[in-house]
Amino acid sequence: MPIRAALYCRLSNEDEGLERGQSSESMKNQQLLLTEYAMTRGWQISHVYCDEDLSGLRENRPAFRQMIEDAQKGAFSVILCKTQSRFSRSMETAEKYLHHLFPQWGIRFVTVVDGVDTAVKSNKKTRQINSLINEWYCEELSENIRAVFRRKMREGQYLGAFAPYGYEKSAEDHHTLEIKPEEAAVVRLIFRLGILGYSDRESAALLTWVGIPTPCGARKPWSASTVGKIRTNEVYMGNTVQAKTERWSYRETKVRYLPKKEWIVVEKTHEGIVSKEDFMQLGRIRASRCRRSSIDRTQQT
Repeated sequence: MPIRAALYCRLSNEDEGLERGQSSESMKNQQLLLTEYAMTRGWQISHVYCDEDLSGLRENRPAFRQMIEDAQKGAFSVILCKTQSRFSRSMETAEKYLHHLFPQWGIRFVTVVDGVDTAVKSNKKTRQINSLINEWYCEELSENIRAVFRRKMREGQYLGAFAPYGYEKSAEDHHTLEIKPEEAAVVRLIFRLGILGYSDRESAALLTWVGIPTPCGARKPWSASTVGKIRTNEVYMGNTVQAKTERWSYRETKVRYLPKKEWIVVEKTHEGIVSKEDFMQLGRIRASRCRRSSIDRTQQT
């Protein structure tokens, strides 16, 4: 009975310098390489699993998860990859599967380029060194990417996935914001109402009653928090404010909020929707209202 093998291919943003067309070609090249390797050994290819645009640091890759599920069921006896890093760049994941679960399930793990083979006992140190190097690579890459992003932020380039309400990304330069006239008129109204003394809650109720579509959609009611965020966002007087959050580490997806002194603020990067004078005036009004509310609460207690 021929040996049944599963081929696993992966590409992600870690593969620097690959354009979309090259990326697809590289995925095909991985499959061809693995197919040829399996055929020369007389292995029967039972499954091909491919993950694209997904990091090797995490296990929540759809094809990867399906492959692990099938491996546990005994659908094949060999998993073949181009390199160990294609399977995983995490030391913890590699250790869990290559040295614990795969032997229990009767799975042999083999790579074409870096010579990993769990059927060879003397190969274990090589696998562990690969895991360490792969994780170091991710850490260094993460730091390099963060440094590039922060440099671009200091240059005033807008790096957000979506433009703030009232703006759109320039067709000529996606790192530059341009005013969206209809939404900008609503932003000006929100600031004008604030200067006239309308609170965030009162302004939200008025906007909803008039039927003005919210940033989330026409049928959603305006909330005080949405109004408040617009009134305190420096983007509306022409400044770009970024780096308010950062990931805990290159391994984590969770983020933490940074103190205001660490934010990256670049002034006059685009046309403001409201003047600096109006923005500052509303800021003073809001601060005064907060102080009065604080005094009232203190007196009540």
